[in-house]
Amino acid sequence: MCPKNASYYGNRAATLMMLGKFREALGDAQQSVRLDDSFVRGHLREGKCHLSLGNAMAACRSFQRALELDHKNAQAQQEFKNANAVLEYEKIAETDFEKRDFRKVVFCMDRALEYAPACHRFKILKAECLAMLGRYPEAQSVASDILRMDSTNADALYVRGLCLYYEDCIEKAVQFFVQALRMAPDHEKACVACRNAKALKAKKEDGNKAFKEGNYKLAYELYTEALGIDPNNIKTNAKLYCNRGTVNSKLRKLDDAIEDCTNAVKLDDTYIKAYLRRAQCYMDTEQYEEAVRDYEKVYQTEKTKEHKQLLKNAQLELKKSKRKDYYKILGVDKNASEDEIKKAYWKRALMHHPDRHSGASAEVQKEEEKKFKEVGEAFTILSDPKKKTRYDSGQDLDEEGMNMGDFDANNIFKAFFGGPGGFSFEASGPGNFFFQFG
Repeated sequence: MCPKNASYYGNRAATLMMLGKFREALGDAQQSVRLDDSFVRGHLREGKCHLSLGNAMAACRSFQRALELDHKNAQAQQEFKNANAVLEYEKIAETDFEKRDFRKVVFCMDRALEYAPACHRFKILKAECLAMLGRYPEAQSVASDILRMDSTNADALYVRGLCLYYEDCIEKAVQFFVQALRMAPDHEKACVACRNAKALKAKKEDGNKAFKEGNYKLAYELYTEALGIDPNNIKTNAKLYCNRGTVNSKLRKLDDAIEDCTNAVKLDDTYIKAYLRRAQCYMDTEQYEEAVRDYEKVYQTEKTKEHKQLLKNAQLELKKSKRKDYYKILGVDKNASEDEIKKAYWKRALMHHPDRHSGASAEVQKEEEKKFKEVGEAFTILSDPKKKTRYDSGQDLDEEGMNMGDFDANNIFKAFFGGPGGFSFEASGPGNFFFQFG
């Protein structure tokens, strides 16, 4: 009825702004100032729409025009400051994104969105950074909100795919990347992500196939190549490190396996499989304290019977490792026969007998006497089937009257070599001895 009235367009712009329809409001506000360039409220509403949509530079121009018409206008002054603040947040965010300081970018975008609540560009940047920080549910929520309003938004489709990609749902991620590229064929980030996702999936599957076939060397190479594809994919890389650790354990490269599992839990400290694999490697290398620590972590997370038993086994081995190793003292294997234990005692007892070292320094005599006693103690335990069984099972030897402080190494020696006077050392020259039986 009155298409040339600037205030009508201005009023409708204000109404649309109240409804959150800033893009439609912007068209009415621009029409109002085209009809009447001196319409201050029109310029203010145009600037507010630009700012809400994230176009802070255009907003500044609108507010400047309003101030030219009314330099004392308090709203124009404040909105001009707000627009400049958004420009500054954009600038900082751009720099911090290049530095990979994603937390700072999220902070800047949150501040900018207080003034530009309808800006999809700011929301997408925030969502992308949330994904890079591993805050996938938040990132997906932001992207989904945008897709509800605009199902063809390539940036939002890319972010949805990125979240799935970083959550190791690679096949679904590829679908979103492909959809984003369908909407925007030149979308560089979606193109790179899609290529990486496909390459990662292929390498991982090839590595798994080689492992199942027992080709551990090839599996190692494939997992290593996969780890070089995308260092940002934390969850997938954690699995790749753990897989490579399993390969190294099969190749008996246990230190390398431990290192790979450590890298896996650094990337994902909730990764139970990596803790279990590392704990087993610690057990195999007799690093029992470290194994107990890992099994405790696992059991605290998943209180299963299996995990409880693994923890108990590690604790038992730790307890056993802190005792004297009688097998090591005698120099025999843990599966040594009774005859091998006797022969080992015979050899070690003669080697460390105090009479043999009577001409040595007091320090050497003291050390050899200590070793002689340990050899006798070891023989006392390992030559007695009952004591040996208790020792091997990790039980305390003192519980059934087996107090190791009560034995006499000399008595054991005499009994073994045939009683009093049955054995002696004789000098055959300076520092040389031979033994004889009576």
